[in-house]
Amino acid sequence: MSNLKQGHEPLLRIVKRSSIHRPTAYAIRVAAVLLSLLVSGLFIFAVTKLNPVEVYKAMFAGAFGTARRSWVTIRDAMMLLCIGVGLAPAFKMRFWNVGAEGQVLIGGIVTAGLMRALGNTLPTPVLLALMAAVSLAAGCVWGIIPAAFKAYWHTNETLFTLMMNYVAIQLTSYCVALWENPKGSNSVGVINQATKGGWFPELFGQAYSLNVILVLALAIGMYLYLSFSKHGYEITVVGDSENTARYAGISVKKVTIRTMALSGAICGLAGFIAVSGASHTISTSTAGGRGFTAIIVAWLAQFNSFIMILISFLLVFLQKGAIQIASQFNLNDYASDVITGIILFFILGSEFFINYRIILRRKEHEHK
Repeated sequence: MSNLKQGHEPLLRIVKRSSIHRPTAYAIRVAAVLLSLLVSGLFIFAVTKLNPVEVYKAMFAGAFGTARRSWVTIRDAMMLLCIGVGLAPAFKMRFWNVGAEGQVLIGGIVTAGLMRALGNTLPTPVLLALMAAVSLAAGCVWGIIPAAFKAYWHTNETLFTLMMNYVAIQLTSYCVALWENPKGSNSVGVINQATKGGWFPELFGQAYSLNVILVLALAIGMYLYLSFSKHGYEITVVGDSENTARYAGISVKKVTIRTMALSGAICGLAGFIAVSGASHTISTSTAGGRGFTAIIVAWLAQFNSFIMILISFLLVFLQKGAIQIASQFNLNDYASDVITGIILFFILGSEFFINYRIILRRKEHEHK
């Protein structure tokens, strides 16, 4: 305290920015990506003595080296994007929904059940519409439950949604045991493999075109909803301050439940896309950890669904690239994961410099 009284300030101080120009924020993120590639290159050379450029070429080939690889990358990016879009309204409201894994699984369970029961009796368009509606409803219910407890009894939504993931995993395990095919395999197997009943049809000669169309439509719709609708405005106000929302006459309970219903419904629809549009089966790994990865997607994009598209592709590219370099250069999974970790560390770290600025003591004195 005596030093402060004598006018001695710390060498540097961290101050929260009141605002930052959007081009500056994007420039910081681009600089972080470039710096991460440089540091990753140094790591690659130090550990393997390989040319980092060749390793990066291999990463690109792993994600986009062939037409099939490209479409698998697009498919997985769309899946991640769909969950990120679902999480966006909840996180913008500051409702920490970490239950996307369970919401995806619930949507996947009802989709798989309908595929098995009605896949060979209903026309495909009718069945797809039915499965989409039921998966939306299932995810919606799975989102409303923690929202209602939060709204009326002030429970911790992080723990509640996390625990509901485990409930969904156990329900999935039960359904897998109930539907296992062949018996004793501990898996459901590919549902309706011969008839493709309930599968997404090919559009424009590609199996995953409908995945892309549905998810991009959701991304555009969510952007418009959050940016221009009354509901989107209420989500923003509640997220900024619940007291301000109440003073403005906004029902926080109503907004909380409504927003989580929407968030859970879209994540449930992601389960429908995963089962009907990609794997054509159900298992405890159907969500595949994407419910947690999508949190990074939504947060880094600051809930802008168009930016989520880029981040989803980046994360899937890193995943596919890591697998490729591990096999092509005989690197173990830990080495490839370190490269992915370095890149993500710099990308996440760039958010610090976007939200805060560092003030050096000398500059502050000059300002005075």
